[in-house]
Amino acid sequence: PVGPACNLGCAYCFYLAKDRLLYGCEEPAGRRISDETLERFIREYVGYQCDALPPDGEITFAWQGGEPTLMGLDFFRRIVELQRRHAPPGRRIANSLQTNGTLIDDQWARFFAEQRFLVGLSIDGPRELHDAYRVDKAGRGSFDRVMAGLAMLRRHRVEFNALVVVNRRNAGRPREVYRFLRDEAGVQFMQFIPCVERRDFEAVAPLARPAAADSDATDWSVAPDEFGAFLCGVFDEWLARDVGRVFVQTFDTMLAQWMRLGSALCVFAETCGLAVAMEPDGSIYSCDHFVYPEHRRGRLGDRPLEEIVLADRQQRFGQDKRDRLPAYCRRCEYLFACNGECPKNRFLLTPDGEPGLNYLCRGLKRFFKHIDPWMKLMAAEVGAGRPAAGVVRGAAVAESRPGTESQQRRTASDGRPEPNSPCPCGSGRKFKKCCGRSRA
Repeated sequence: PVGPACNLGCAYCFYLAKDRLLYGCEEPAGRRISDETLERFIREYVGYQCDALPPDGEITFAWQGGEPTLMGLDFFRRIVELQRRHAPPGRRIANSLQTNGTLIDDQWARFFAEQRFLVGLSIDGPRELHDAYRVDKAGRGSFDRVMAGLAMLRRHRVEFNALVVVNRRNAGRPREVYRFLRDEAGVQFMQFIPCVERRDFEAVAPLARPAAADSDATDWSVAPDEFGAFLCGVFDEWLARDVGRVFVQTFDTMLAQWMRLGSALCVFAETCGLAVAMEPDGSIYSCDHFVYPEHRRGRLGDRPLEEIVLADRQQRFGQDKRDRLPAYCRRCEYLFACNGECPKNRFLLTPDGEPGLNYLCRGLKRFFKHIDPWMKLMAAEVGAGRPAAGVVRGAAVAESRPGTESQQRRTASDGRPEPNSPCPCGSGRKFKKCCGRSRA
């Protein structure tokens, strides 16, 4: 609703640059969505979703930015009013809002609770790590203001999750970040998003040209190996005690991938293209990471929303995620889990010299190898009608058993239980005589 306008000036933000690219540095007040565009969007979106979803399907709106709370509380009250007006009787409407949290006060939190908004709160870890990049326009850290907003959300029992941008500063401290979120911030739902931007990202769209080396990424982008190590570190901490109690979006998605159920998260899905972004003037872009002039697909009001999203050009954008995978990726044993990850990160050359390799490939492979035995065990648990949390008992037993130094190093590096430890599936047999035999 406000485009890239924001009260913060996060050093790694890919979206603040749209001020210059799309709007020629116009004042933020000139980019607020109009009442006419807002109502048209809600009306068309509800109509499209009612046709696409089953009768009991929930219609979800996602409000992002920039900082959407800059529109003010009355704007969101208007949203709820319009949704009620245009939704058929009995149709459920849900709203999610991504925010930096600095403007959330008692009134905002009460509204979110009453209207059952799902709030995504951006926070990068404890103060030192958060304030490294998440600063205001004067360069001051935002940690205290974010924590005050978080306290308001908790006080009013608003459903929220934490979105952590994994960057060059916090990537080396996965357990510290996870424990801070879990123990100090009281977060039960977490997302970990890799910070990956090319040096020319402000003016040049992703995929415009291949790069030959990792060094093409910005200084704040997470290194591929660091991102893999970060996910492994968080996974080990989560596995030891939090399966079924704390929910990490990437781990939930991976379990679905290992069960061959498909990914609800676009970056790991086979194709994409349905998560379009709309700017305040009604312009539709292929994705929020592809808000560049060449990826503008039309304008709400000139053409119906459904027509813009389902047009051949946008559909081809989504299918290219699958169809333009290099041969190197198609041969990968983890293709089922990764599907090339996000197209915006596929700017490296493969070892064969073919364009389209994901910048994060090495790190993702390390992570997939690390979690593979556990994901297989969890999939077996769920397939047998038992909760995936059943693996926690086996993980704890394996962790507490004494072993040689080489055994300990092996457990830490590949994540597998020791052969003679009880199988995490709960069968009562040794791992090597149960799931370890079929998954060796």
